[in-house]
Amino acid sequence: MAKPAQGAKYRGSIHDFPGFDPNQDAEALYTAMKGFGSDKEAILDIITSRSNRQRQEVCQSYKSLYGKDLIADLKYELTGKFERLIVGLMRPPAYCDAKEIKDAISGIGTDEKCLIEILASRTNEQMHQLVAAYKDAYERDLEADIIGDTSGHFQKMLVVLLQGTREEDDVVSEDLVQQDVQDLYEAGELKWGTDEAQFIYILGNRSKQHLRLVFDEYLKTTGKPIEASIRGELSGDFEKLMLAVVKCIRSTPEYFAERLFKAMKGLGTRDNTLIRIMVSRSELDMLDIREIFRTKYEKSLYSMIKNDTSGEYKKTLLKLSGGDDDAAGQFFPEAAQVAYQMWELSAVARVELSCRVCLLWLHLCLFPHPRRLVWAHGLKGTVRPANDFNPDADAKALRKAMKGLGTDEDTIIDIITHRSNVQRQQIRQTFKSHFGRDLMTDLKSEISGDLARLILGLMMPPAHYDAKQLKKAMEGAGTDEKALIEILATRTNAEIRAINEAYKEDYHKSLEDALSSDTSGHFRRILISLATGHREEGGENLDQAREDAQVAAEILEIADTPSGDKTSLETRFMTILCTRSYPHLRRVFQEFIKMTNYDVEHTIKKEMSGDVRDAFVAIVQSVKNKPLFFADKLYKSMKGAGTDEKTLTRIMVSRSEIDLLNIRREFIEKYDKSLHQAIEGDTSGDFLKALLALCGGED
Repeated sequence: MAKPAQGAKYRGSIHDFPGFDPNQDAEALYTAMKGFGSDKEAILDIITSRSNRQRQEVCQSYKSLYGKDLIADLKYELTGKFERLIVGLMRPPAYCDAKEIKDAISGIGTDEKCLIEILASRTNEQMHQLVAAYKDAYERDLEADIIGDTSGHFQKMLVVLLQGTREEDDVVSEDLVQQDVQDLYEAGELKWGTDEAQFIYILGNRSKQHLRLVFDEYLKTTGKPIEASIRGELSGDFEKLMLAVVKCIRSTPEYFAERLFKAMKGLGTRDNTLIRIMVSRSELDMLDIREIFRTKYEKSLYSMIKNDTSGEYKKTLLKLSGGDDDAAGQFFPEAAQVAYQMWELSAVARVELSCRVCLLWLHLCLFPHPRRLVWAHGLKGTVRPANDFNPDADAKALRKAMKGLGTDEDTIIDIITHRSNVQRQQIRQTFKSHFGRDLMTDLKSEISGDLARLILGLMMPPAHYDAKQLKKAMEGAGTDEKALIEILATRTNAEIRAINEAYKEDYHKSLEDALSSDTSGHFRRILISLATGHREEGGENLDQAREDAQVAAEILEIADTPSGDKTSLETRFMTILCTRSYPHLRRVFQEFIKMTNYDVEHTIKKEMSGDVRDAFVAIVQSVKNKPLFFADKLYKSMKGAGTDEKTLTRIMVSRSEIDLLNIRREFIEKYDKSLHQAIEGDTSGDFLKALLALCGGED
């Protein structure tokens, strides 16, 4: 059962059933469907008297007791509208919404009214649960499916709502209210044509409390309600969607009362709408809907359902309504009292946000969090979180940089190279929330070549970027073994685990399966071992290090007394390099020198060949000095005729927040010139500008 906010009164018509026993209910339902025919009265009585949470327990008990799916049995036994209603009640709310939306966009044509009703009325939390349920139920991305089935400004507003990022702060800035009123007025009434983007941005993102004040001020300023301006300036499904959003901002229960009345008035009944609302609101605000319905239409919801439906379908709907407000002693307009209280609260909410901001700033100055000090000491990246970060401002600046003829590459480079990856993800989310557009898609259409690869790489979460690089290394004719080695030999356990998850999410295939299909022999075994992310993380063990050094000496054929099966030794050597901790391996390398008077890296280069040699050398170099390993890779990518832009881009993107300062130091020490100078001498144009910004300065 949905829980009301703290201090709020529960307004659903369905409650948890006292003395609930899921096994007993499961047995009763099984009996009701057993044999010829079914006891529909028993079915509806049980299901409408249990909360959704309890129904899920009944489903589980039914499967445990009879090895059968309760919903499947109900579908088999019941038919028509009654079946749709009962099955809807049996699904968790988010999955019920997901099914409604899937039906609305499947087949020929789209049920825009269903999309509008659900997406205009759900809270942020409900929206997030809906997206997850859709993904789980249909293995598809809801946003992508909606984009594929809708268009224009209607599509953009749906995408914005789907993000579930509406502000939720009850503290409202009066200055911002006035600014939004002015922006809406200028975007509509005062403009030749309409700036739909302003309507989408404000109505799709501002808090309900804030927008109620905007609507009040809009009426005072323009002499007309916001609804009148929307009807005059917008059209079609986009107009209907924006009007639904406004209605839900003013009063969600009133919006649903109106939808229910229209579903039953006149000839015929819109049963899909009636079922959807009665199911979805029964544990949220059905009592409020009932009371508003009675006040607005001078008849009870109960009586209208009773006169407009029939049979078990009618009985179930009446149970969900929770009572007849026309019956003596039933009607008391609590909804009106609630609305009045909300109006009173809105007056109190006219408090400046700046007061909170000042207090927060003072608190951070006096009591800085320890993590704020890490940048001065621990991390060695060149890209750090921007001070005074404002994702709204960045999103607007990027939109402006790509709008109209031509593209402002300098602004794009300046913003993206001076924000941390976490901040970039916030910008992506804000961009979508504000404009109903995908920032990555817009960037792809506006920039190209090496700059596009660099900027788009920076915009991806690190694990997803690495996963994409691994995918590209294995697709098409031939395999880029160097890229596979570079990534898998240098990432930490946590990074490897994140890459595995990202690869599975993005490509619906495990990384291990992909590596198995595209590589072979000992090289495949090395890569798969590295891709498990099971490297030990403890310190060194001297006795074990000596034993491991002996194995290395024997497999590299420089031990005084070689012993053991070679195949077994090869497996042990791979296990040592792929699973021992970095501190332990450093001790192994030292013991190897003492034992043989040789350096393990040079010996591997001399005694081995091909991809296996390259993989082992990369592991050894990474263990010895990871920044130096990357410095060497960067130098080779720019050395001689031509530039290996892919390697250069991959390293600059992946190391910019980890150890690029250390890499710069190793680069200048080994090659007697700075990384900045090398990049400047080997690249050009906007690609050069972006790389130098990532480089972080001249040594």
